Amino acid sequence: VSRKRLSARRKHTLKSCMLVVANNLLEAESQVKAKERETFLAEKCPPLDVPYSREELVELCKKLHQQINISEEERYCTEFKLNMVLNEVRDLNIKIVDLRGKFKRPRLKKVRMSADAMLKALLGSKHTVNMDLRANLKQVKKEVKEEDKQLRDVGDWRKNIEDKSDRKKMFDS
Repeated sequence: VSRKRLSARRKHTLKSCMLVVANNLLEAESQVKAKERETFLAEKCPPLDVPYSREELVELCKKLHQQINISEEERYCTEFKLNMVLNEVRDLNIKIVDLRGKFKRPRLKKVRMSADAMLKALLGSKHTVNMDLRANLKQVKKEVKEEDKQLRDVGDWRKNIEDKSDRKKMFDS
């Protein structure tokens, strides 16, 4: 994958050629737009010949007033359509950002909460029953072993010191 690198001079000449072509395209586009503007104005606003009589002037004013109303309606419609398109573009951009997931999610604080408090938060004021979590636990009776009884009945430790001293003698010998 060895590509030949362009020299600085070659890059500069390519860049200048691209700029010349782009400039020519922009000039051609501006000329086309100017011609379109002229044809549109010639179509929509024909040259005005001012009549000399009062009745003809009144007729001309009425005609111009109607044309102004029509153009205002068109302007309003195009402006409304433009706003709708801009709103749609904004909504789509928001959806794109949501789908990408670029926003940072805030770190949630850990909260210690009892079961009652959690139910109150979820259900609101409807929750009045207190949950007793120990109520459903299984009841187990404790069996008392005989060894435990003997250990409990021994009582004071000083009484058994003599028995234990015999044991100590066994280990010493």
